[in-house]
Amino acid sequence: MAHLGNSIFVVAIDFGTTYSGYAFASKQDFANDPPKYSTSAWQGSRLLSLKAPTAVLLNGNKELVAFGYDAENQFSELLSNDEHEDYYYFHQFKMLLHNQRVTRTTEIKDVSKKSMQAIKVFSLAIEYLKNHLLEKIQQRLKNALQDDDLYFVLTVPAIWDDPSKQFMREAAEAAGIKKDKLAIALEPEAASIFCQKLKTDKAETGRDFCETVKSGMKYMVIDLGGGTADITVHQRISDGTIQEVVPPSGGPWGGKSIDEAFFKFLCEICGTKVMEDLKSIELEDYIDLFREFETKKRSVRNNNQTNVVITLPVSLTDLVKQQHKKFEMALEKSRHRDTVKFSKQKLHIAADTFRGLFKNTIDEIIKLVGKLLNNDKIEDLKTILMVGGFSECELLQDAVRAKIGAPRKLIIPEEAGLAVLKGAVLFGHQPRVVSQRISRVTYGIQSWPDWDPDMHPETKKVTINGQVRCKDVFFKYMTKGDRITPGHEVSQIFQALKPDETTLECTVYTSTDENPRYITDPSCQRLGILTIQLPPHSAGQTLEIEETLIFGDTEILCRARDLRTGRISEVQFDLL
Repeated sequence: MAHLGNSIFVVAIDFGTTYSGYAFASKQDFANDPPKYSTSAWQGSRLLSLKAPTAVLLNGNKELVAFGYDAENQFSELLSNDEHEDYYYFHQFKMLLHNQRVTRTTEIKDVSKKSMQAIKVFSLAIEYLKNHLLEKIQQRLKNALQDDDLYFVLTVPAIWDDPSKQFMREAAEAAGIKKDKLAIALEPEAASIFCQKLKTDKAETGRDFCETVKSGMKYMVIDLGGGTADITVHQRISDGTIQEVVPPSGGPWGGKSIDEAFFKFLCEICGTKVMEDLKSIELEDYIDLFREFETKKRSVRNNNQTNVVITLPVSLTDLVKQQHKKFEMALEKSRHRDTVKFSKQKLHIAADTFRGLFKNTIDEIIKLVGKLLNNDKIEDLKTILMVGGFSECELLQDAVRAKIGAPRKLIIPEEAGLAVLKGAVLFGHQPRVVSQRISRVTYGIQSWPDWDPDMHPETKKVTINGQVRCKDVFFKYMTKGDRITPGHEVSQIFQALKPDETTLECTVYTSTDENPRYITDPSCQRLGILTIQLPPHSAGQTLEIEETLIFGDTEILCRARDLRTGRISEVQFDLL
């Protein structure tokens, strides 16, 4: 298990869908109230930014050339000189891990459809961030940094499954971060921890949030990043820790989903093939178009009725003219002819139509918030915190305010985009600050109980060593909805019967049902394989191994013990 130990600095890496960054604090910095953080600073086009775009540029040998703004700018230059063919350019690739079962061999496509192993791309990006922060920390120190001086915290969405967390861990370890010096933090939990230390907020009361959080109080944290909306509900406990009240929930409703709505909007006017051609043939223009959309997206307001003007690249209008004589003809045939006008290479989009691009995403978030507020367990909830870069969207803020209604209040911290990052630093210093979590799924293993004709179907009947048994029975370790304290152990004893066995394997399953009967039920899926290295043993000697799964932390941990000698065996829990 990872532990802070004698590390001098806690370093948090927030690897986001659209933007990434890091923050760190020494044990000395942590003694301040509020703690003193140092954050990354990146040179954007005109001003310094605290996060960099999650963009990676690699050469033909799949070696890192640039990251962040540098990657964007260098790739743009390669495109304009038509020298990009031998390079790989990846951006906004983190969403690969949402709702997809990833493995170590999962491939990822760059912007020009070239494939590469996903874990390698993630690892190179994390390695760049790690090296960047090492340089920054070293500048503060007289002596050279040692490996054990740093304790890393990597953030992931709370709604991610266990294999996705292991994928991120292995990518970080491949980037040179030591296994026992790396913790995984859940993004809305980190934001919640940060908000406990808030000294300012945008709430009308003017009081500090940390003063308004009393023991027993429940509050909701809505973390809105580039890729996902991630919602948790926490309760402050008398010992200063926090507990989950309901399991985390959310979906792919981050800022990136607005970009997807804009792409669909352009497809409705220009045609899907035209937009796909623009992306593959005129990639530089495509990137520039979406950069301009990004600035317009950030300035959208509810009370503004002025048209939104977006300049279209000449290459796009030329592609449209190959299908229609004039761009205006394509627009006239689309369902947007009454609310969008084209003049002098510019699209003039009616304000309501432009706001409509946000509608589906905001509706999904509001629907989930409404569903949570109807839960009996949180009927006394009065405070909602909104964090993450997308939380700064005024349309979204207004919609949430309208949904929650008085007397509930909405708090958006001044540095909403850095709440997760700074909270992850705090988590590294106080890993047990979350004292109870709720299991999102049911965990168990396959068992082979004695056959019972009144209980078991004929199709599951098997004979093993002369005994009639039922195969595929789901033996529960943990039930969906269970409240778990970190370090909660569930053990099972296994026997190694053959002297030539060197390992013992056990497959762990999950289910979205509370009481699955068989591992073949539609609600079940294989989570991973637990492999235990066995000590040498002779024929006729029964080897009994106690296998323990440890729940309640941000990752599942495991341990195996030889019951005869008490020796702890090496265990691998492979989810990938």
